[in-house]
Amino acid sequence: MSASNEQAGTAQAAGVELDDELVREYLKDHDDFLQRNPDMMDYLHISHASGSAVSLVEKQVSVLRERNVDMRHRLNTLTGNARDNDKLYEQTRALVLKLLEADSIDALYHTFMDAMANEFQVEHTCMILYGDSDNDRDCRMETRESAKNEIGALFRGHKAVCGTLRKEELNYLFPDAGAVGSAALMPLLNSEQLGLIAVGSSDGNRYDSAMGTLFLSHIADVIVRLLPHLSNDRA
Repeated sequence: MSASNEQAGTAQAAGVELDDELVREYLKDHDDFLQRNPDMMDYLHISHASGSAVSLVEKQVSVLRERNVDMRHRLNTLTGNARDNDKLYEQTRALVLKLLEADSIDALYHTFMDAMANEFQVEHTCMILYGDSDNDRDCRMETRESAKNEIGALFRGHKAVCGTLRKEELNYLFPDAGAVGSAALMPLLNSEQLGLIAVGSSDGNRYDSAMGTLFLSHIADVIVRLLPHLSNDRA
Protein backbone atom coordinates (compact mmCIF):
# COMPACT_ATOMS: atom_id res chain seq x y z
CA MET A 1 0.00 0.00 0.00
CA SER A 2 1.30 3.46 -0.91
CA ALA A 3 1.83 6.23 1.60
CA SER A 4 -1.25 8.10 0.34
CA ASN A 5 -3.45 4.98 0.79
CA GLU A 6 -2.11 4.49 4.27
CA GLN A 7 -2.88 8.14 5.03
CA ALA A 8 -6.42 7.78 3.70
CA GLY A 9 -7.00 4.55 5.63
CA THR A 10 -5.61 6.03 8.80
CA ALA A 11 -7.75 9.13 8.41
CA GLN A 12 -10.89 7.09 7.85
CA ALA A 13 -10.12 4.79 10.77
CA ALA A 14 -9.59 7.74 13.05
CA GLY A 15 -12.77 9.43 11.87
CA VAL A 16 -10.81 12.30 10.41
CA GLU A 17 -12.40 14.07 7.46
CA LEU A 18 -10.52 13.55 4.20
CA ASP A 19 -9.06 16.66 2.67
CA ASP A 20 -8.49 17.50 -0.99
CA GLU A 21 -4.89 16.37 -0.93
CA LEU A 22 -5.71 12.90 0.39
CA VAL A 23 -8.46 12.45 -2.20
CA ARG A 24 -6.16 13.74 -4.93
CA GLU A 25 -3.41 11.29 -3.99
CA TYR A 26 -5.86 8.41 -3.76
CA LEU A 27 -7.26 9.07 -7.24
CA LYS A 28 -3.75 9.38 -8.66
CA ASP A 29 -2.92 5.95 -7.24
CA HIS A 30 -6.24 4.49 -8.43
CA ASP A 31 -6.75 5.93 -11.89
CA ASP A 32 -9.41 3.30 -12.61
CA PHE A 33 -11.59 4.49 -9.74
CA LEU A 34 -14.29 6.02 -11.96
CA GLN A 35 -14.23 3.01 -14.22
CA ARG A 36 -14.94 0.76 -11.22
CA ASN A 37 -17.50 3.19 -9.85
CA PRO A 38 -19.30 4.67 -12.88
CA ASP A 39 -22.21 5.86 -10.77
CA MET A 40 -19.91 8.52 -9.30
CA MET A 41 -20.04 10.33 -12.64
CA ASP A 42 -23.50 11.54 -11.71
CA TYR A 43 -22.17 13.26 -8.60
CA LEU A 44 -19.12 14.98 -10.08
CA HIS A 45 -19.59 18.32 -11.82
CA ILE A 46 -17.24 21.05 -12.95
CA SER A 47 -18.12 24.70 -13.25
CA HIS A 48 -18.22 25.98 -16.79
CA ALA A 49 -16.96 29.42 -17.81
CA SER A 50 -20.57 30.43 -18.44
CA GLY A 51 -21.40 29.75 -14.80
CA SER A 52 -23.36 26.55 -15.39
CA ALA A 53 -22.15 23.14 -14.27
CA VAL A 54 -21.06 20.39 -16.63
CA SER A 55 -20.56 16.74 -15.86
CA LEU A 56 -17.13 15.21 -15.61
CA VAL A 57 -17.75 13.28 -18.82
CA GLU A 58 -18.67 16.48 -20.66
CA LYS A 59 -15.56 18.15 -19.30
CA GLN A 60 -13.39 15.26 -20.46
CA VAL A 61 -14.95 15.41 -23.91
CA SER A 62 -14.27 19.15 -24.02
CA VAL A 63 -10.63 18.68 -23.00
CA LEU A 64 -10.14 15.92 -25.57
CA ARG A 65 -11.72 18.09 -28.25
CA GLU A 66 -9.34 20.95 -27.41
CA ARG A 67 -6.37 18.59 -27.49
CA ASN A 68 -7.55 17.24 -30.82
CA VAL A 69 -7.70 20.75 -32.28
CA ASP A 70 -4.23 21.50 -30.92
CA MET A 71 -2.83 18.28 -32.39
CA ARG A 72 -4.38 19.09 -35.78
CA HIS A 73 -2.74 22.51 -35.71
CA ARG A 74 0.60 20.93 -34.87
CA LEU A 75 0.19 18.35 -37.60
CA ASN A 76 -0.68 21.05 -40.13
CA THR A 77 2.43 22.97 -39.10
CA LEU A 78 4.63 19.90 -39.47
CA THR A 79 3.07 19.07 -42.84
CA GLY A 80 3.60 22.64 -44.03
CA ASN A 81 7.23 22.59 -42.90
CA ALA A 82 7.75 19.27 -44.66
CA ARG A 83 6.34 20.68 -47.91
CA ASP A 84 8.56 23.75 -47.61
CA ASN A 85 11.63 21.60 -46.98
CA ASP A 86 10.81 19.36 -49.92
CA LYS A 87 10.53 22.39 -52.18
CA LEU A 88 13.75 23.85 -50.81
CA TYR A 89 15.52 20.54 -51.35
CA GLU A 90 14.42 20.37 -54.99
CA GLN A 91 15.46 23.98 -55.58
CA THR A 92 18.85 23.33 -53.97
CA ARG A 93 19.35 20.15 -55.99
CA ALA A 94 18.58 21.98 -59.24
CA LEU A 95 20.96 24.80 -58.32
CA VAL A 96 23.79 22.38 -57.49
CA LEU A 97 23.42 20.71 -60.89
CA LYS A 98 23.58 24.11 -62.62
CA LEU A 99 26.63 25.11 -60.58
CA LEU A 100 28.38 21.92 -61.65
CA GLU A 101 27.86 22.91 -65.28
CA ALA A 102 29.51 26.31 -64.84
CA ASP A 103 32.72 26.59 -66.88
CA SER A 104 34.01 29.83 -65.35
CA ILE A 105 33.86 31.87 -62.17
CA ASP A 106 31.63 34.39 -63.91
CA ALA A 107 29.23 31.62 -64.95
CA LEU A 108 29.23 30.25 -61.41
CA TYR A 109 28.51 33.71 -60.03
CA HIS A 110 25.58 34.40 -62.38
CA THR A 111 24.14 30.93 -61.89
CA PHE A 112 24.00 31.48 -58.14
CA MET A 113 22.67 35.04 -58.34
CA ASP A 114 19.98 34.18 -60.92
CA ALA A 115 18.78 31.11 -59.00
CA MET A 116 18.45 33.04 -55.75
CA ALA A 117 16.35 35.72 -57.43
CA ASN A 118 14.22 33.60 -59.76
CA GLU A 119 13.97 30.15 -58.18
CA PHE A 120 14.35 30.85 -54.45
CA GLN A 121 12.54 34.21 -54.67
CA VAL A 122 15.13 35.90 -52.45
CA GLU A 123 14.83 39.67 -52.23
CA HIS A 124 18.54 40.45 -52.03
CA THR A 125 21.48 38.24 -52.89
CA CYS A 126 25.22 38.66 -52.65
CA MET A 127 28.30 36.66 -53.61
CA ILE A 128 31.65 38.21 -52.82
CA LEU A 129 34.90 36.56 -53.88
CA TYR A 130 38.13 37.69 -52.28
CA GLY A 131 40.84 38.95 -54.58
CA ASP A 132 42.10 42.01 -56.38
CA SER A 133 39.63 43.85 -58.55
CA ASP A 134 39.69 42.52 -62.10
CA ASN A 135 37.91 44.42 -64.85
CA ASP A 136 37.73 41.23 -66.90
CA ARG A 137 35.56 39.61 -64.25
CA ASP A 138 31.80 39.92 -64.38
CA CYS A 139 31.42 39.13 -60.68
CA ARG A 140 31.97 41.01 -57.46
CA MET A 141 35.56 40.88 -56.21
CA GLU A 142 36.67 42.46 -52.94
CA THR A 143 39.96 42.31 -51.09
CA ARG A 144 40.04 40.42 -47.79
CA GLU A 145 41.16 43.63 -46.12
CA SER A 146 38.09 45.59 -47.23
CA ALA A 147 35.77 42.75 -46.19
CA LYS A 148 37.52 42.49 -42.83
CA ASN A 149 37.12 46.21 -42.24
CA GLU A 150 33.42 46.21 -43.14
CA ILE A 151 32.09 42.87 -41.89
CA GLY A 152 35.03 41.17 -40.22
CA ALA A 153 33.24 40.95 -36.89
CA LEU A 154 30.53 38.75 -38.42
CA PHE A 155 32.89 35.90 -39.31
CA ARG A 156 35.09 35.65 -36.26
CA GLY A 157 33.76 32.15 -35.63
CA HIS A 158 33.95 31.18 -39.34
CA LYS A 159 30.31 30.11 -39.15
CA ALA A 160 26.99 31.11 -40.67
CA VAL A 161 25.48 34.31 -39.35
CA CYS A 162 21.75 35.11 -39.33
CA GLY A 163 19.88 38.09 -37.95
CA THR A 164 19.56 41.84 -38.02
CA LEU A 165 22.86 43.42 -38.99
CA ARG A 166 24.20 46.92 -38.66
CA LYS A 167 23.24 49.31 -41.43
CA GLU A 168 26.87 49.60 -42.55
CA GLU A 169 27.18 45.82 -42.84
CA LEU A 170 23.98 45.52 -44.85
CA ASN A 171 25.02 48.36 -47.17
CA TYR A 172 28.32 46.61 -47.81
CA LEU A 173 26.66 43.31 -48.63
CA PHE A 174 23.77 44.73 -50.66
CA PRO A 175 24.90 48.20 -51.84
CA ASP A 176 22.05 48.68 -54.34
CA ALA A 177 19.28 46.94 -52.42
CA GLY A 178 17.76 49.84 -50.52
CA ALA A 179 16.08 48.90 -47.25
CA VAL A 180 17.30 45.57 -45.87
CA GLY A 181 16.17 44.37 -42.48
CA SER A 182 17.88 41.02 -41.94
CA ALA A 183 20.30 38.68 -43.64
CA ALA A 184 21.90 35.24 -43.58
CA LEU A 185 25.58 34.94 -44.44
CA MET A 186 27.75 31.92 -45.13
CA PRO A 187 31.54 32.07 -45.51
CA LEU A 188 33.18 30.33 -48.46
CA LEU A 189 35.93 28.65 -46.54
CA ASN A 190 38.31 25.74 -47.05
CA SER A 191 41.94 26.06 -45.97
CA GLU A 192 41.58 29.78 -46.59
CA GLN A 193 38.81 32.34 -46.89
CA LEU A 194 37.58 32.48 -50.48
CA GLY A 195 34.63 34.82 -50.04
CA LEU A 196 31.03 34.67 -48.88
CA ILE A 197 27.44 34.30 -50.00
CA ALA A 198 24.52 36.11 -48.42
CA VAL A 199 20.76 36.54 -48.75
CA GLY A 200 18.80 39.46 -47.37
CA SER A 201 15.24 40.63 -46.79
CA SER A 202 13.48 43.89 -46.05
CA ASP A 203 11.70 41.97 -43.27
CA GLY A 204 13.74 42.30 -40.09
CA ASN A 205 12.40 38.96 -38.83
CA ARG A 206 12.90 36.94 -42.04
CA TYR A 207 16.39 35.76 -41.12
CA ASP A 208 16.76 35.36 -37.37
CA SER A 209 19.38 33.69 -35.20
CA ALA A 210 17.16 30.63 -34.66
CA MET A 211 16.71 29.71 -38.31
CA GLY A 212 18.49 26.77 -39.89
CA THR A 213 21.18 27.31 -42.53
CA LEU A 214 21.55 23.73 -43.78
CA PHE A 215 20.67 24.45 -47.42
CA LEU A 216 22.72 27.65 -47.63
CA SER A 217 25.63 25.77 -46.07
CA HIS A 218 25.27 22.99 -48.63
CA ILE A 219 25.34 25.46 -51.51
CA ALA A 220 28.42 27.14 -50.02
CA ASP A 221 30.21 23.77 -49.77
CA VAL A 222 29.56 23.10 -53.46
CA ILE A 223 30.83 26.55 -54.48
CA VAL A 224 33.97 26.14 -52.37
CA ARG A 225 34.81 22.87 -54.13
CA LEU A 226 34.21 24.31 -57.59
CA LEU A 227 36.10 27.60 -57.26
CA PRO A 228 39.68 26.21 -57.36
CA HIS A 229 38.94 24.41 -60.64
CA LEU A 230 37.60 27.62 -62.22
CA SER A 231 40.09 30.10 -60.81
CA ASN A 232 42.13 30.36 -63.99
CA ASP A 233 39.23 30.39 -66.44
CA ARG A 234 37.52 33.33 -68.09
CA ALA A 235 33.91 33.58 -69.26
